[in-house]
Amino acid sequence: MAENPEVKLYDLDFAQWVAATVAHLKAREFDRLDLPNLIEEIDSLGNRDKRELQSRLQVLLSHLLKRGYISSPNDFRGWELTIREQRRELQLLLEQSPSIKSYFLEIFTKSWQDAWEEVSSDYPGVELPLICPFPLDTDAILSHRFWAN
Repeated sequence: MAENPEVKLYDLDFAQWVAATVAHLKAREFDRLDLPNLIEEIDSLGNRDKRELQSRLQVLLSHLLKRGYISSPNDFRGWELTIREQRRELQLLLEQSPSIKSYFLEIFTKSWQDAWEEVSSDYPGVELPLICPFPLDTDAILSHRFWAN
């Protein structure tokens, strides 16, 4: 059995491999597809969204912690801008891939722990809540103002 030349192309020039794969799909030339690498790439697309969701949620939670528990008025605006940006990007991600909303709930606790560890490490003298003060509610996390002023 001859080796599929598309497999070699994948290793040599990814952009060209993508263009060739799209051309083969459009032409319905399924026998010319590099299936192992195509499957891997499609799988990684789903994982990419999950990684982005987890990363953005952790950044959001750490900035919500900072804004709510660290008395540093000079930093409030920057933290609030980051909160707004992360919320906007998370909302966009959930609109584009609504099925990962359940993943949001799955990784919330881990994201909270990571955020808590980061903030407590960066601000060792600040007393932070050990239990997450934010509700496990996607809509609330993406919209509610959790600080007083």
